[in-house]
Amino acid sequence: MKKRSQTLLLALAAILLLLYYFFQARQEEAATSPWQPGDDTLMELPAISGDDPVIRHSGFTLAYDAEAKIPRWVAYELTAEETYGDAERDEILFKMDPSYKRSQAMREDYAESGWTRGHMACAADFKWDGDAMEETFYLTNICPQNEELNKGDWNYLEKQVRYWARDHGRVWVVSGPIIGDMRYGTIGERNVVVPDAFFKAVLLPDRNGYRSIAFVMGNDAERYYLDKCSMSVNELEERTGLDFFQALPDEMEESVESQYRPRDWGIRVK
Repeated sequence: MKKRSQTLLLALAAILLLLYYFFQARQEEAATSPWQPGDDTLMELPAISGDDPVIRHSGFTLAYDAEAKIPRWVAYELTAEETYGDAERDEILFKMDPSYKRSQAMREDYAESGWTRGHMACAADFKWDGDAMEETFYLTNICPQNEELNKGDWNYLEKQVRYWARDHGRVWVVSGPIIGDMRYGTIGERNVVVPDAFFKAVLLPDRNGYRSIAFVMGNDAERYYLDKCSMSVNELEERTGLDFFQALPDEMEESVESQYRPRDWGIRVK
């Protein structure tokens, strides 16, 4: 009887161990698995098109334009706590996205192209976790970007987003390219499209519910002051064909996305 009890206990322990590894594997897979129905309540997500592969990483979600070899949009929530952290980007290399098994851009496409590798989900928003920051260097999150824009006005806008997150507790961000007329053509053997411009849409909670604003900057070395390149989310939707923040309650979506006042965001109006 005692031997039988020991056998049962060993069998139960083996089953529990198998269940543990099964659920552990499912959790790891979910961090980089394609989007599944039921995730559409996430506030940052635009409406999902069935034409685009949608990939979820631990800190952000993106829709990949398989033909242009750049993301169509990249979305994430950024909390006040997540704007701080010790993760460093110095040793991280740009690399192909292991969760997307089809053709994508490679580092060689950008080499000597004259364009920088521009993050859509910026690395500095992921200092809260080293693995999450490393995922921002996947080339599915990257677009060919003018160097002056990358380190200048686009970088300044990214810093403003972190300021808004700290000030309001959280923000929801969607960034991406505007391919436009393809005035800059493509780069590399895989014909990675160089966008004409870039957009960023931002939503945050306030005492009246929600507040939104959007920005468009050309992919060039011009100056883009925030008051001059800002617009309503509705206007950005008309320019991009995307439906941003589709999880907003229907009764408030139009009023939230049709209005924007730069001064409400602390933006100087010249």
